[in-house]
Amino acid sequence: MALLWPFVLVAASGILAIETPRPRNSTLHHLTKHLLQKYHKDVRPVHDWTEATTVYLDVFVRAVLDVDVQNQKLKTNVWYREVWDDEFLSWNSSMFDDIREISLPLSAIWAPDIIINEFVDIERLPELPYVYVNSSGTIKNSKSIQVVSACSLETYAFPFDVQNCSLTFKSILHTVEDVDLAFLRSREDIKHDKKAFLNDSEWELLSVSSTYNTLQSSAGEFAQIQFHVVIRRRPLVYVVSLLIPSIFLMLVDLGSFYIPPTCRARIVFKTSVLVGYTVFRVNMSGEMPQSTVSTPLIGVFFTVCMAFLVLSLSKSILLAKLLHCEQRSRPERPLLCLRGDTDADELRVDPRAQWEGVTESSACQEHQAQSGTLKEVLSQLQSISNYFQTQEQADQQEVRWLALLERVDRLLFQGYVVTLGLYAVALCTLWALWGCL
Repeated sequence: MALLWPFVLVAASGILAIETPRPRNSTLHHLTKHLLQKYHKDVRPVHDWTEATTVYLDVFVRAVLDVDVQNQKLKTNVWYREVWDDEFLSWNSSMFDDIREISLPLSAIWAPDIIINEFVDIERLPELPYVYVNSSGTIKNSKSIQVVSACSLETYAFPFDVQNCSLTFKSILHTVEDVDLAFLRSREDIKHDKKAFLNDSEWELLSVSSTYNTLQSSAGEFAQIQFHVVIRRRPLVYVVSLLIPSIFLMLVDLGSFYIPPTCRARIVFKTSVLVGYTVFRVNMSGEMPQSTVSTPLIGVFFTVCMAFLVLSLSKSILLAKLLHCEQRSRPERPLLCLRGDTDADELRVDPRAQWEGVTESSACQEHQAQSGTLKEVLSQLQSISNYFQTQEQADQQEVRWLALLERVDRLLFQGYVVTLGLYAVALCTLWALWGCL
Protein backbone atom coordinates (compact mmCIF):
# COMPACT_ATOMS: atom_id res chain seq x y z
CA MET A 1 0.00 0.00 0.00
CA ALA A 2 2.88 2.33 0.75
CA LEU A 3 4.22 1.69 -2.74
CA LEU A 4 1.00 3.05 -4.33
CA TRP A 5 1.12 6.49 -2.63
CA PRO A 6 3.56 8.07 -5.13
CA PHE A 7 1.33 7.10 -8.05
CA VAL A 8 -1.73 8.50 -6.30
CA LEU A 9 0.01 11.85 -5.67
CA VAL A 10 1.15 12.12 -9.31
CA ALA A 11 -2.35 11.37 -10.58
CA ALA A 12 -3.92 13.94 -8.22
CA SER A 13 -1.49 16.63 -9.26
CA GLY A 14 -2.26 15.92 -12.93
CA ILE A 15 -5.99 16.23 -12.29
CA LEU A 16 -5.50 19.54 -10.45
CA ALA A 17 -3.32 20.83 -13.27
CA ILE A 18 -6.01 19.99 -15.82
CA GLU A 19 -8.85 21.57 -13.81
CA THR A 20 -6.91 24.77 -12.88
CA PRO A 21 -6.76 27.24 -15.89
CA ARG A 22 -3.42 28.78 -16.72
CA PRO A 23 -3.11 32.59 -16.39
CA ARG A 24 -3.82 34.34 -19.70
CA ASN A 25 -0.86 36.69 -19.35
CA SER A 26 1.50 33.78 -19.35
CA THR A 27 0.03 32.70 -22.68
CA LEU A 28 0.44 36.23 -24.04
CA HIS A 29 4.00 36.28 -22.84
CA HIS A 30 4.62 32.89 -24.42
CA LEU A 31 3.07 34.08 -27.71
CA THR A 32 5.17 37.25 -27.78
CA LYS A 33 8.30 35.26 -27.07
CA HIS A 34 7.32 32.77 -29.74
CA LEU A 35 6.88 35.51 -32.37
CA LEU A 36 9.97 37.60 -31.63
CA GLN A 37 12.43 34.88 -30.63
CA LYS A 38 13.71 34.27 -34.15
CA TYR A 39 12.38 37.45 -35.77
CA HIS A 40 14.77 39.67 -37.79
CA LYS A 41 13.45 43.19 -38.09
CA ASP A 42 16.10 44.17 -40.64
CA VAL A 43 14.63 41.86 -43.29
CA ARG A 44 11.49 42.58 -45.29
CA PRO A 45 8.91 40.10 -43.90
CA VAL A 46 8.17 37.91 -46.93
CA HIS A 47 8.99 34.28 -47.66
CA ASP A 48 9.34 34.96 -51.38
CA TRP A 49 11.54 38.01 -51.88
CA THR A 50 10.08 38.59 -55.38
CA GLU A 51 6.70 39.46 -53.85
CA ALA A 52 6.13 43.10 -52.92
CA THR A 53 4.94 44.15 -49.50
CA THR A 54 1.77 46.23 -49.91
CA VAL A 55 1.33 49.04 -47.41
CA TYR A 56 -2.21 50.40 -47.09
CA LEU A 57 -2.39 54.09 -46.14
CA ASP A 58 -5.12 56.25 -44.67
CA VAL A 59 -5.14 59.91 -43.61
CA PHE A 60 -7.50 61.97 -41.44
CA VAL A 61 -6.95 65.74 -41.40
CA ARG A 62 -7.85 66.85 -37.89
CA ALA A 63 -6.96 70.56 -37.91
CA VAL A 64 -5.28 73.34 -39.85
CA LEU A 65 -2.94 74.89 -37.30
CA ASP A 66 -1.20 77.58 -39.35
CA VAL A 67 -1.01 78.93 -42.90
CA ASP A 68 2.29 80.79 -43.37
CA VAL A 69 1.85 82.64 -46.66
CA GLN A 70 5.14 84.50 -46.44
CA ASN A 71 7.19 81.30 -46.14
CA GLN A 72 4.74 79.20 -48.20
CA LYS A 73 4.20 76.61 -45.46
CA LEU A 74 1.13 74.80 -44.17
CA LYS A 75 0.94 73.30 -40.70
CA THR A 76 -1.66 70.59 -40.17
CA ASN A 77 -2.49 67.97 -37.58
CA VAL A 78 -2.91 64.60 -39.29
CA TRP A 79 -4.02 61.21 -37.99
CA TYR A 80 -2.07 58.70 -40.09
CA ARG A 81 -2.60 54.93 -40.41
CA GLU A 82 -0.45 52.22 -42.00
CA VAL A 83 -1.48 48.60 -42.50
CA TRP A 84 0.70 45.85 -43.95
CA ASP A 85 1.12 42.08 -43.74
CA ASP A 86 4.07 40.49 -41.96
CA GLU A 87 4.39 36.83 -42.96
CA PHE A 88 6.67 36.11 -40.00
CA LEU A 89 4.22 37.32 -37.35
CA SER A 90 1.28 34.96 -37.85
CA TRP A 91 0.10 32.23 -35.49
CA ASN A 92 -2.64 29.71 -34.88
CA SER A 93 -4.94 31.36 -32.38
CA SER A 94 -6.34 28.01 -31.18
CA MET A 95 -2.92 27.06 -29.87
CA PHE A 96 -2.67 30.25 -27.76
CA ASP A 97 -5.93 30.45 -25.83
CA ASP A 98 -7.77 31.89 -28.85
CA ILE A 99 -5.72 35.13 -28.80
CA ARG A 100 -6.38 36.82 -32.15
CA GLU A 101 -4.64 40.17 -31.66
CA ILE A 102 -1.74 41.44 -29.59
CA SER A 103 0.36 44.60 -29.33
CA LEU A 104 4.06 44.53 -30.08
CA PRO A 105 6.77 47.19 -29.77
CA LEU A 106 7.19 49.03 -33.06
CA SER A 107 10.94 49.10 -32.54
CA ALA A 108 11.06 45.29 -32.45
CA ILE A 109 9.55 44.62 -35.89
CA TRP A 110 10.09 45.68 -39.50
CA ALA A 111 8.27 48.88 -40.53
CA PRO A 112 8.02 50.54 -43.94
CA ASP A 113 10.12 53.66 -44.56
CA ILE A 114 7.27 55.94 -45.60
CA ILE A 115 7.89 59.71 -45.64
CA ILE A 116 6.07 62.85 -46.79
CA ASN A 117 7.78 64.50 -49.75
CA GLU A 118 6.61 68.03 -48.98
CA PHE A 119 7.55 68.10 -45.32
CA VAL A 120 9.96 70.79 -44.14
CA ASP A 121 9.53 70.02 -40.47
CA ILE A 122 7.61 67.40 -38.51
CA GLU A 123 6.53 68.29 -35.00
CA ARG A 124 5.67 64.94 -33.57
CA LEU A 125 3.19 64.46 -30.82
CA PRO A 126 3.91 61.74 -28.21
CA GLU A 127 4.44 58.66 -30.36
CA LEU A 128 2.57 55.43 -29.88
CA PRO A 129 5.33 52.88 -29.19
CA TYR A 130 3.18 49.85 -30.01
CA VAL A 131 1.41 48.41 -33.03
CA TYR A 132 -1.40 45.88 -33.21
CA VAL A 133 -0.76 42.52 -34.85
CA ASN A 134 -3.49 39.97 -35.55
CA SER A 135 -3.13 36.23 -35.97
CA SER A 136 -2.97 36.46 -39.78
CA GLY A 137 0.09 38.72 -39.60
CA THR A 138 -1.66 42.04 -40.39
CA ILE A 139 -0.01 44.98 -38.63
CA LYS A 140 -1.84 48.23 -37.85
CA ASN A 141 0.22 51.30 -37.07
CA SER A 142 -1.52 54.56 -36.16
CA LYS A 143 0.04 57.87 -35.15
CA SER A 144 -0.80 61.54 -34.86
CA ILE A 145 1.68 63.98 -36.38
CA GLN A 146 1.87 67.72 -36.93
CA VAL A 147 3.13 68.15 -40.46
CA VAL A 148 4.75 71.40 -41.60
CA SER A 149 4.71 71.01 -45.37
CA ALA A 150 5.70 73.22 -48.28
CA CYS A 151 2.73 74.43 -50.28
CA SER A 152 2.13 76.95 -53.07
CA LEU A 153 -0.26 79.34 -51.35
CA GLU A 154 -2.21 81.73 -53.58
CA THR A 155 -3.59 84.89 -51.93
CA TYR A 156 -4.93 86.83 -54.93
CA ALA A 157 -8.56 86.17 -53.93
CA PHE A 158 -8.02 87.05 -50.26
CA PRO A 159 -10.17 86.86 -48.13
CA PHE A 160 -12.09 84.46 -50.40
CA ASP A 161 -9.06 82.29 -51.11
CA VAL A 162 -9.05 78.51 -51.46
CA GLN A 163 -5.82 76.59 -50.91
CA ASN A 164 -4.91 73.18 -52.32
CA CYS A 165 -1.92 71.53 -50.64
CA SER A 166 -0.60 68.04 -51.27
CA LEU A 167 0.80 65.44 -48.90
CA THR A 168 2.76 62.86 -50.90
CA PHE A 169 3.62 59.58 -49.18
CA LYS A 170 6.33 57.36 -50.63
CA SER A 171 9.07 54.98 -49.62
CA ILE A 172 12.55 56.39 -49.30
CA LEU A 173 14.56 53.38 -50.56
CA HIS A 174 12.19 50.61 -51.61
CA THR A 175 11.02 50.55 -55.20
CA VAL A 176 7.56 49.43 -56.24
CA GLU A 177 8.91 45.87 -56.69
CA ASP A 178 9.64 45.75 -52.95
CA VAL A 179 7.11 48.07 -51.32
CA ASP A 180 3.87 49.02 -53.02
CA LEU A 181 1.25 51.43 -51.72
CA ALA A 182 -2.55 51.20 -51.72
CA PHE A 183 -5.57 52.90 -50.14
CA LEU A 184 -6.97 51.51 -46.92
CA ARG A 185 -10.40 53.00 -47.69
CA SER A 186 -12.10 53.96 -50.92
CA ARG A 187 -11.15 57.31 -52.42
CA GLU A 188 -14.68 58.63 -52.10
CA ASP A 189 -14.76 57.85 -48.38
CA ILE A 190 -11.44 59.61 -47.91
CA LYS A 191 -12.52 62.63 -49.96
CA HIS A 192 -15.73 63.42 -48.10
CA ASP A 193 -14.79 62.30 -44.58
CA LYS A 194 -14.74 65.39 -42.32
CA LYS A 195 -15.75 63.79 -39.03
CA ALA A 196 -12.28 64.05 -37.51
CA PHE A 197 -11.74 67.68 -38.55
CA LEU A 198 -11.97 70.30 -35.81
CA ASN A 199 -14.22 72.80 -37.58
CA ASP A 200 -13.68 75.79 -35.30
CA SER A 201 -10.69 77.58 -36.82
CA GLU A 202 -10.24 80.20 -39.54
CA TRP A 203 -10.03 77.49 -42.20
CA GLU A 204 -12.67 75.07 -43.38
CA LEU A 205 -11.89 71.64 -44.83
CA LEU A 206 -13.54 71.09 -48.21
CA SER A 207 -12.18 67.74 -49.34
CA VAL A 208 -9.20 65.39 -49.27
CA SER A 209 -8.90 63.87 -52.72
CA SER A 210 -6.27 61.21 -53.35
CA THR A 211 -4.34 59.77 -56.29
CA TYR A 212 -1.95 56.88 -56.81
CA ASN A 213 0.94 57.03 -59.24
CA THR A 214 4.48 55.84 -59.73
CA LEU A 215 7.55 58.02 -59.91
CA GLN A 216 10.26 57.05 -62.35
CA SER A 217 13.82 57.92 -61.37
CA SER A 218 17.36 56.71 -61.96
CA ALA A 219 17.13 54.50 -58.86
CA GLY A 220 13.99 52.76 -60.12
CA GLU A 221 10.22 53.13 -60.02
CA PHE A 222 8.68 54.26 -56.74
CA ALA A 223 5.04 54.08 -55.72
CA GLN A 224 3.50 57.17 -54.16
CA ILE A 225 0.11 58.30 -52.94
CA GLN A 226 -0.93 61.96 -52.91
CA PHE A 227 -3.57 63.39 -50.62
CA HIS A 228 -4.79 66.79 -51.87
CA VAL A 229 -6.01 68.80 -48.88
CA VAL A 230 -8.41 71.52 -50.09
CA ILE A 231 -9.24 74.22 -47.54
CA ARG A 232 -10.90 77.61 -47.74
CA ARG A 233 -10.81 80.67 -45.51
CA ARG A 234 -13.82 81.92 -43.58
CA PRO A 235 -14.02 85.55 -44.76
CA LEU A 236 -16.57 87.13 -42.42
CA VAL A 237 -14.09 88.72 -40.03
CA TYR A 238 -12.14 90.23 -42.94
CA VAL A 239 -15.29 91.50 -44.65
CA VAL A 240 -16.22 93.38 -41.49
CA SER A 241 -12.75 94.67 -40.61
CA LEU A 242 -11.26 95.28 -44.08
CA LEU A 243 -13.65 95.30 -47.02
CA ILE A 244 -16.50 97.41 -45.64
CA PRO A 245 -14.22 100.14 -44.15
CA SER A 246 -12.20 100.29 -47.37
CA ILE A 247 -15.35 100.75 -49.46
CA PHE A 248 -16.57 103.53 -47.11
CA LEU A 249 -13.20 105.30 -47.38
CA MET A 250 -13.30 105.08 -51.18
CA LEU A 251 -16.83 106.51 -51.25
CA VAL A 252 -15.73 109.46 -49.08
CA ASP A 253 -12.85 110.08 -51.46
CA LEU A 254 -15.24 109.83 -54.39
CA GLY A 255 -17.46 112.46 -52.80
CA SER A 256 -14.55 114.91 -52.68
CA PHE A 257 -14.82 115.34 -56.46
CA TYR A 258 -18.05 117.29 -55.93
CA ILE A 259 -16.15 120.07 -54.15
CA PRO A 260 -15.44 122.88 -56.68
CA PRO A 261 -11.89 122.66 -58.05
CA THR A 262 -11.18 126.32 -57.20
CA CYS A 263 -12.15 125.83 -53.57
CA ARG A 264 -9.09 125.80 -51.32
CA ALA A 265 -10.91 123.58 -48.80
CA ARG A 266 -10.72 120.76 -51.35
CA ILE A 267 -6.98 120.44 -50.80
CA VAL A 268 -7.48 120.24 -47.03
CA PHE A 269 -10.23 117.64 -47.42
CA LYS A 270 -8.23 115.45 -49.80
CA THR A 271 -5.17 115.70 -47.57
CA SER A 272 -7.26 114.44 -44.66
CA VAL A 273 -8.56 111.56 -46.78
CA LEU A 274 -4.99 110.71 -47.81
CA VAL A 275 -3.99 110.57 -44.14
CA GLY A 276 -6.96 108.25 -43.54
CA TYR A 277 -5.86 106.05 -46.42
CA THR A 278 -2.34 105.83 -45.02
CA VAL A 279 -3.47 104.96 -41.49
CA PHE A 280 -5.91 102.35 -42.78
CA ARG A 281 -3.25 100.88 -45.04
CA VAL A 282 -0.82 100.53 -42.12
CA ASN A 283 -3.47 98.83 -39.98
CA MET A 284 -4.56 96.63 -42.87
CA SER A 285 -1.00 95.41 -43.58
CA GLY A 286 -1.00 93.49 -40.31
CA GLU A 287 -4.10 91.51 -41.27
CA MET A 288 -3.39 90.91 -44.94
CA PRO A 289 -1.16 87.97 -45.90
CA GLN A 290 2.31 89.02 -46.98
CA SER A 291 3.54 87.08 -50.00
CA THR A 292 6.27 87.61 -52.57
CA VAL A 293 4.44 85.35 -55.04
CA SER A 294 1.13 87.19 -55.41
CA THR A 295 -0.60 90.31 -54.12
CA PRO A 296 -4.16 90.23 -52.78
CA LEU A 297 -6.73 91.86 -55.03
CA ILE A 298 -7.87 94.15 -52.22
CA GLY A 299 -4.33 95.50 -51.92
CA VAL A 300 -4.13 96.19 -55.67
CA PHE A 301 -7.40 98.11 -55.72
CA PHE A 302 -6.48 100.04 -52.59
CA THR A 303 -3.17 101.10 -54.16
CA VAL A 304 -4.96 102.20 -57.35
CA CYS A 305 -7.41 104.28 -55.33
CA MET A 306 -4.54 105.92 -53.46
CA ALA A 307 -2.94 106.73 -56.83
CA PHE A 308 -6.17 108.41 -57.99
CA LEU A 309 -6.29 110.37 -54.74
CA VAL A 310 -2.69 111.57 -55.12
CA LEU A 311 -3.30 112.58 -58.75
CA SER A 312 -6.43 114.52 -57.80
CA LEU A 313 -4.63 116.21 -54.91
CA SER A 314 -1.69 117.10 -57.17
CA LYS A 315 -4.11 118.58 -59.72
CA SER A 316 -5.74 120.72 -57.02
CA ILE A 317 -2.34 121.95 -55.83
CA LEU A 318 -1.33 122.76 -59.42
CA LEU A 319 -4.55 124.69 -59.96
CA ALA A 320 -4.00 126.74 -56.80
CA LYS A 321 -0.46 127.50 -57.91
CA LEU A 322 -1.56 128.63 -61.38
CA LEU A 323 -4.28 130.87 -60.00
CA HIS A 324 -1.82 132.43 -57.57
CA CYS A 325 0.70 133.09 -60.34
CA GLU A 326 -1.98 134.62 -62.55
CA GLN A 327 -2.99 137.03 -59.81
CA ARG A 328 0.61 138.09 -59.17
CA SER A 329 1.37 138.61 -62.88
CA ARG A 330 -1.59 140.95 -63.46
CA PRO A 331 -0.71 144.67 -63.74
CA GLU A 332 -1.84 147.04 -61.07
CA ARG A 333 -5.07 148.85 -61.69
CA PRO A 334 -4.27 152.38 -62.99
CA LEU A 335 -5.58 155.37 -61.14
CA LEU A 336 -7.10 158.26 -63.03
CA CYS A 337 -5.39 161.27 -61.56
CA LEU A 338 -6.04 164.53 -63.46
CA ARG A 339 -4.68 167.82 -62.47
CA GLY A 340 -8.02 169.33 -63.37
CA ASP A 341 -8.12 173.14 -63.30
CA THR A 342 -5.00 173.59 -61.19
CA ASP A 343 -2.98 175.16 -63.93
CA ALA A 344 -6.00 176.95 -65.20
CA ASP A 345 -6.55 178.39 -61.76
CA GLU A 346 -3.00 179.52 -61.67
CA LEU A 347 -3.45 181.21 -65.01
CA ARG A 348 -6.88 182.50 -64.24
CA VAL A 349 -6.90 186.26 -64.12
CA ASP A 350 -8.09 188.00 -61.05
CA PRO A 351 -11.51 189.52 -61.71
CA ARG A 352 -10.27 192.80 -60.49
CA ALA A 353 -7.61 192.68 -63.22
CA GLN A 354 -10.27 192.26 -65.85
CA TRP A 355 -11.86 195.40 -64.72
CA GLU A 356 -8.45 197.04 -64.88
CA GLY A 357 -8.12 196.19 -68.60
CA VAL A 358 -5.80 193.15 -68.87
CA THR A 359 -4.69 192.26 -72.39
CA GLU A 360 -5.76 189.23 -74.48
CA SER A 361 -2.46 187.35 -73.79
CA SER A 362 -4.01 185.84 -70.67
CA ALA A 363 -6.76 184.22 -72.76
CA CYS A 364 -4.17 182.48 -74.99
CA GLN A 365 -2.39 181.04 -71.98
CA GLU A 366 -5.70 179.68 -70.68
CA HIS A 367 -6.35 177.93 -74.03
CA GLN A 368 -2.93 176.22 -73.91
CA ALA A 369 -3.59 174.95 -70.39
CA GLN A 370 -6.88 173.39 -71.42
CA SER A 371 -5.19 171.63 -74.37
CA GLY A 372 -2.59 170.00 -72.03
CA THR A 373 -5.36 168.77 -69.77
CA LEU A 374 -7.10 167.01 -72.68
CA LYS A 375 -3.89 165.22 -73.67
CA GLU A 376 -3.45 163.98 -70.14
CA VAL A 377 -7.02 162.64 -70.08
CA LEU A 378 -6.42 160.84 -73.38
CA SER A 379 -3.24 159.22 -71.97
CA GLN A 380 -5.08 158.04 -68.87
CA LEU A 381 -7.90 156.57 -70.98
CA GLN A 382 -5.33 154.70 -73.07
CA SER A 383 -3.80 153.22 -69.90
CA ILE A 384 -7.21 152.11 -68.73
CA SER A 385 -7.90 150.48 -72.10
CA ASN A 386 -4.59 148.60 -71.99
CA TYR A 387 -5.31 147.42 -68.45
CA PHE A 388 -8.70 146.01 -69.36
CA GLN A 389 -7.25 144.27 -72.43
CA THR A 390 -4.55 142.66 -70.28
CA GLN A 391 -7.15 141.74 -67.69
CA GLU A 392 -9.31 140.14 -70.37
CA GLN A 393 -6.37 138.11 -71.70
CA ALA A 394 -5.52 136.91 -68.19
CA ASP A 395 -9.13 135.96 -67.59
CA GLN A 396 -9.21 134.02 -70.85
CA GLN A 397 -5.99 132.22 -69.90
CA GLU A 398 -7.44 131.40 -66.49
CA VAL A 399 -10.62 130.09 -68.09
CA ARG A 400 -8.57 127.86 -70.40
CA TRP A 401 -6.59 126.44 -67.46
CA LEU A 402 -9.77 125.86 -65.50
CA ALA A 403 -11.40 124.10 -68.43
CA LEU A 404 -8.35 121.87 -68.90
CA LEU A 405 -8.12 120.97 -65.21
CA GLU A 406 -11.86 120.36 -65.03
CA ARG A 407 -11.52 117.87 -67.87
CA VAL A 408 -8.67 116.18 -66.01
CA ASP A 409 -10.80 116.17 -62.86
CA ARG A 410 -13.70 114.62 -64.79
CA LEU A 411 -11.40 111.93 -66.19
CA LEU A 412 -10.10 111.14 -62.70
CA PHE A 413 -13.64 110.94 -61.40
CA GLN A 414 -14.70 108.58 -64.18
CA GLY A 415 -11.61 106.43 -63.67
CA TYR A 416 -12.31 106.33 -59.94
CA VAL A 417 -15.93 105.26 -60.53
CA VAL A 418 -14.83 102.54 -62.98
CA THR A 419 -12.19 101.28 -60.57
CA LEU A 420 -14.62 101.19 -57.66
CA GLY A 421 -17.18 99.39 -59.83
CA LEU A 422 -14.64 96.78 -60.95
CA TYR A 423 -13.58 96.35 -57.33
CA ALA A 424 -17.17 95.72 -56.20
CA VAL A 425 -17.87 93.33 -59.12
CA ALA A 426 -14.64 91.40 -58.51
CA LEU A 427 -15.37 91.02 -54.80
CA CYS A 428 -18.93 89.87 -55.45
CA THR A 429 -17.69 87.38 -58.05
CA LEU A 430 -15.05 85.97 -55.74
CA TRP A 431 -17.57 85.71 -52.93
CA ALA A 432 -20.02 83.88 -55.23
CA LEU A 433 -17.31 81.47 -56.41
CA TRP A 434 -16.26 80.89 -52.80
CA GLY A 435 -19.84 80.06 -51.87
CA CYS A 436 -20.23 77.58 -54.76
CA LEU A 437 -17.37 75.38 -53.51
